[in-house]
Amino acid sequence: MVQRLLGVSVGALITFAVLVIWDVTDFTDPLPAYAIAAIIGAIASFFWPIVAGFYLARRAKERREDQIQKEVERQVGEQTHQG
Repeated sequence: MVQRLLGVSVGALITFAVLVIWDVTDFTDPLPAYAIAAIIGAIASFFWPIVAGFYLARRAKERREDQIQKEVERQVGEQTHQG
């Protein structure tokens, strides 16, 4: 449910942005503008979970690497104090 709501919201925002940009460029026939905006919005709403997944996976990987680095530094610090 939330995923669909977010997908529709992202698609609507992208559609609106395309229409605003197209309006700035001054078009004479609005039908192609609406069709292109709707297609781009639909594509954006379909692919947003993939983009969000890549972002979240990269963020999780960075956190894991930071935790590993902290653990390595802690162990090296303990060995320095013992040796």
